Amino acid sequence: MINDYEATEPITTDARPVETGGTIDNDDVISCLNGLIETCKDGQNGFRTAAEGTKSSGLRSFFAECSTQRAQFAGELQGLVNSLGGDAENSGSLSGALHRGWIDIKAAITGEDDHAILAECERGEDSAKANYKEALEKALPANVRDIIQTQQAAVLETHSRVKAMRDAAKGTNSSAARTGVL
Repeated sequence: MINDYEATEPITTDARPVETGGTIDNDDVISCLNGLIETCKDGQNGFRTAAEGTKSSGLRSFFAECSTQRAQFAGELQGLVNSLGGDAENSGSLSGALHRGWIDIKAAITGEDDHAILAECERGEDSAKANYKEALEKALPANVRDIIQTQQAAVLETHSRVKAMRDAAKGTNSSAARTGVL
């Protein structure tokens, strides 16, 4: 991806507040991107855990695709951070690790119930949606904003699919949910 500005020249904040067109400084852009990298790593690891916790081959495949997508998103954001001269985040957050642990507990308690796993995935996607929305409220450089918007659209699509699968699995047995949605 081509940057709109020279990565060797830090982004500077002018005297105008963000609401009137000012931009945030380079360190804040890097911090914002590193926060989204954590979000993507959390999703990558969470979807991988979900794939391991389901007996449904269709869900396992879907979750594996989502995990791969989030790894790609993290890599893209890490490249941006590096181009800005920052140190890119390489792991997920503590809350993400706790969320993944919750998926493990939920799967063990419910006997690998697909509805429970999908509900946990939706909860994780709710967090990702909020983090992307928050990032887009900042005055980011155009090239960074474009990438974040593209990724946000994919996160919203995944959330919708997970929610639909969760709703289909609610109140049905696992095999009916698998054949009806996937």
